[in-house]
Amino acid sequence: MFLYCVVFALIFGYPRQESPKPEEQAVVRQQASLLYERHRQAAIRMNELAAHINSEADARAFVDAVADMFADNLPPAWATRGIRERIARAEYEAVSNPLRQIPEQRIADVWNKYVREIGASEEALVTAAEIHSMRDATFAVGQVMWSRGTNQTAWTMPNIFAVGADGKVAEGCRAVEAIRVIHDLDSLFDNLRSARERLRKGIVASDAMKKRLENTNANQKTTARLEVRIDSNPLRPAEIRYVREHGAEHFNQFLEMLLEELFPAM
Repeated sequence: MFLYCVVFALIFGYPRQESPKPEEQAVVRQQASLLYERHRQAAIRMNELAAHINSEADARAFVDAVADMFADNLPPAWATRGIRERIARAEYEAVSNPLRQIPEQRIADVWNKYVREIGASEEALVTAAEIHSMRDATFAVGQVMWSRGTNQTAWTMPNIFAVGADGKVAEGCRAVEAIRVIHDLDSLFDNLRSARERLRKGIVASDAMKKRLENTNANQKTTARLEVRIDSNPLRPAEIRYVREHGAEHFNQFLEMLLEELFPAM
């Protein structure tokens, strides 16, 4: 999927006067393939780092690798050395002691504080149960993609998740995973809508996927499709309005405060 997105972006990411020629398309595909492979190798290294955290130094190496990959997209307040060390400490504690995992309710509380501060609609408010359903689905899908080698990217790394003895996501999160949850709530809002629908129907995504895989012929071909949807994320207008009214510096200070609440100093 990542490769398809890269190809799409390289071909359609800028205005063209005419359709690309076959040789141009071949160059674009080659560039996309090389870019995907670099990203895949970086994701594999990060996934290995996430699986072997035995000290705070290991956790810092993992957090630094993640922050470096997404340096262009991180808010300034979330990229400082002090914040990285806070996240790394929380990551190590969550890995070394399950009782130190970040509770889903804390993530929900921090997120809801953000939603209310920026004045977003109540649809954006979340519960711990909804977060758990999101995590369950994300982990289940990513685990299958990663193990099959069909999509090995930073978005499908299975080792960032806190996992219980039953092989499913635990009730609490690791630190980097908690940030992933916040990211998905903000940028992939349809994931939350899907989680709400599953909860309404009593569906557990990981169980449904396991059953589907058991009933699928190993030789059966699978297909993928690219859907273009209108962005109906209720956060975006509120975020733009908030920054316009209060300024980017105030917004970043608010984000830093929320991060400190998500990972309180011990």
